[in-house]
Amino acid sequence: MSVSYKYKKMKGKIHMRAVPVAAILASCFMLGVVLSGGCSSRGGWTASELDIISSVIPGTDSLGTSILRVLTIADPDDSLVLRTPCADFTPSMLQSPEFEALSSLMLATVQDPSEDGVGIAGPQVGISRRIVAVQRFDKPGEPFEVYPNIRISGVNLGKDPALLPGGVPDLNAAMEPGPEGCLSVPGRRGNVLRYRDIDIQYTLIPAMRDTTERIQGFTAVIFQHECDHLDGVLYIDKVIPGSLQERD
Repeated sequence: MSVSYKYKKMKGKIHMRAVPVAAILASCFMLGVVLSGGCSSRGGWTASELDIISSVIPGTDSLGTSILRVLTIADPDDSLVLRTPCADFTPSMLQSPEFEALSSLMLATVQDPSEDGVGIAGPQVGISRRIVAVQRFDKPGEPFEVYPNIRISGVNLGKDPALLPGGVPDLNAAMEPGPEGCLSVPGRRGNVLRYRDIDIQYTLIPAMRDTTERIQGFTAVIFQHECDHLDGVLYIDKVIPGSLQERD
């Protein structure tokens, strides 16, 4: 997700133990991670996933590492990846050096000045796994954090939600419109209806257990935008008719 609100983007920290990408990639190389094709490989990673992670050459950007290429709808091959629902990580994948490298590279990519983003999802960098990196505007210092195996697990409607006939809560009434952009849909922005109070579920590292967390405000909007990516959905699929426009 690109910056569509007037929030200041700040550098943050990894929501897990940080390890230099150069060292991680070197370890992967020394372990002999050289595969071909798209079949399953060691620890559940596919050859194409390992190729994306290990082919990045450490550089000299602001975080001391290179960034990943962001896929866009302008490329037909990219669009196929962006529209593919994502799979979960296995426990062994989450404890691997490749996962640490991917997390660090996603954090570097979304924070790079060329992207100016507040969130990024796995498929946007060619990895069809349930992983997002999100800026937590609701935390001190507004850090960027990584969340694997993430899902929106609930919507909080408050004490007096609007009701439909029959006393059923009106979920649509709890949504609010707001402007959104996307790193994978460059040059456009539009208004989307989103909840402002949700629950997320993800795998906590290094505890390796699923946990649920309540998210509110603009940060909740970011999580919904990024989790849509994991289901092959783009914000332009949900944009309020007539609100989509070109931008610089």
